Amino acid sequence: MKVVVAMSGGVDSSVAAALLKEQGYQVSGVTMRIWDGEVFPAQGRRHGCYGPDETEDIEDARRVAQVLGIDFHVFDLSQEYKAEVLDYFCDEYLSGRTPNPCLRCNHKIKFDALFRKAQDNGIGSDYWATGHYARVEYDTSQHRYRLKKARDLSKDQSYFLSSLSQEQLGRSLFPIGDYTKEEVKKIAADFELGLDNKPESQDFIVGGYSTLIEAAPSGPILNKQGDILGEHRGIPFYTIGQRKGLGISAKEPLYVTEIDPAKNVIRVGSQEEVYRDELIASDLNWIAVTELKRPTKVRARIRYSHQEAEATVTPISQNRVHVKFKEPQLAITPGQTVVFYLEDMVLGGGTIERTGRCYYE
Repeated sequence: MKVVVAMSGGVDSSVAAALLKEQGYQVSGVTMRIWDGEVFPAQGRRHGCYGPDETEDIEDARRVAQVLGIDFHVFDLSQEYKAEVLDYFCDEYLSGRTPNPCLRCNHKIKFDALFRKAQDNGIGSDYWATGHYARVEYDTSQHRYRLKKARDLSKDQSYFLSSLSQEQLGRSLFPIGDYTKEEVKKIAADFELGLDNKPESQDFIVGGYSTLIEAAPSGPILNKQGDILGEHRGIPFYTIGQRKGLGISAKEPLYVTEIDPAKNVIRVGSQEEVYRDELIASDLNWIAVTELKRPTKVRARIRYSHQEAEATVTPISQNRVHVKFKEPQLAITPGQTVVFYLEDMVLGGGTIERTGRCYYE
């Protein structure tokens, strides 16, 4: 059986390739070039997915492929990445929303554009593999592929894969989904892949996302009563729940509670005012079911770092749901992805369109 592994140059995808070869697959490695050469400020740099670190990552992936004795190919996807990820990212921030580029990249680039590019260049395969910490199973009763959490819950990345289609899941392998991070590091050492000290990517973009955003018009920062407390430096540079960088002196800490791009206004308030217990989500992607037909109790995650919380998801229309949390949640943010879990299985997910009433009002 042939499998193509999307290799990033990091330990996880490298071990995925090593494990698959050991299991007897005919393995090819591919990686993508997405950075367009833009110069980023060096100060405060951390290893990022998009930026000059890409050159080092590609060479690391090439070297690992040589160690494993597998074919390796590099494809330029900078135009596709700009159109599907960077432009989307900027448009969302300019609209006062906070997007998640990783989900967009997985769905549109890693599991789609890169897969098709490999096929177009004669690299056919039975499966497509990555180094994500997740698991996929086939449900014979529902005739659907299930996306499940990784064994190592501290590294689980099922959240980032929640936008994948049934077709994409059906051809996907996640070889390290049943391993812990420490076990993966040990396997890398056993295969002598030379990645022991390589740092993980910590940012979407080197220098921070603001390097992508051009200057935006400033405007007022208002409190709940409509009083002007200060001036913001542009809608794209703020997100719901933000506390630092507001430039406002107050007796109590202030947080961004609302972003109004139509009026070019940022509203702030106390931490209590950032809590919400409802949201509306759209752009839905159901994985465990074809559609949601009735109110369903789930555990919902409103961002990757969020601790899942009990909620009830109720369908409003074919592509919109209402989510009611048992307890109010901090900083539910339009533009982010909400993912619904049934124990360790992803039921589905969607994009947060807007939040409901403030629990404390």
